[in-house]
Amino acid sequence: MAEVERLAGQLVDLASTGIDVSDLGNGPRPGGLRRMDAVGGWFYYLVAPRDPLIIIVRIVPPFDAL
Repeated sequence: MAEVERLAGQLVDLASTGIDVSDLGNGPRPGGLRRMDAVGGWFYYLVAPRDPLIIIVRIVPPFDAL
């Protein structure tokens, strides 16, 4: 959980400098639902296009932690 918070914080920092974070991570196209790896697991997030907002939708822990 702490690693996801750290990575989300870095996404917010990048967005605040003007970098478009809607095409970071894995996804079929820029914008929409994105996936980013985090310590053996991953998390899904959305970027609000007009607001400085990153929405964490789902966190999937590493399989050995399940």
